[in-house]
Amino acid sequence: QTNMLDFVFVVDDAVSWHMMNLLKNRSHYSFLKFFGPKKISSIQRYGAGIYYNTLVPCNDRIIKYGVISTDALIEDLFHWKTLYVAGRLQKPVKILAQNENSRLQAALVSNLKSAVTAAFLMLPESFSEEDLYMQIAGLSYSGDFRMIVGEDKSKVQNIVKPNVAHFQKLYSTILQDCPQVVYKHHLGRLEASIDKSPEGQFAQLMALPKTLQQKITALVNPPGKNRDVEEILLQVAHDPDCGFVVHQGRCG
Repeated sequence: QTNMLDFVFVVDDAVSWHMMNLLKNRSHYSFLKFFGPKKISSIQRYGAGIYYNTLVPCNDRIIKYGVISTDALIEDLFHWKTLYVAGRLQKPVKILAQNENSRLQAALVSNLKSAVTAAFLMLPESFSEEDLYMQIAGLSYSGDFRMIVGEDKSKVQNIVKPNVAHFQKLYSTILQDCPQVVYKHHLGRLEASIDKSPEGQFAQLMALPKTLQQKITALVNPPGKNRDVEEILLQVAHDPDCGFVVHQGRCG
């Protein structure tokens, strides 16, 4: 009862949505309500592309809710432009209502697959199921959960440990289709043997979201060099510290 509930509303037309919400729930907004729905929608486009109303009383609870456009969410899910909402959707959430937008459906699945790929690159050749979920949950914090200290590590553990069954439900289809993982769902565990050869790592690097690839190449490519992304990622794939380079790119 004391925890704040966090909602995210994904809307096709942010101006119309804020216009209607200002009529119904004007008190939810800060002083920005005086600037109108167009200004609120333009502010929404900055940063992570989401606008929040916070500390809203609702049914004897305190809630906050963010509003993000469908296009901005799809961009984040596919490319990890900011990983703000995409990072939340790599963890178990309750979807209250969802339309039949096929592009959004594909983006949601792509985001989960990318999370698994990034985790595989940063984990050792063999690891436990909980290690995998810790790594995934840590992506939207500092990257590699083994390098997270203090509050962030506690946050990740508090997310994963009570919710392993929900993580299993979220990722079971993707892991069952992954040739590098033997997923024993009835036993609640997986056996993984990740291909850490340069060829295997190169394939995984090429499957990462575009923004993370760009951050990795910016780290590795010296100024003044004009090499393409594929060439640089091939170099990273041969690096014994490939996983750490991915971690640095994620934190960059």
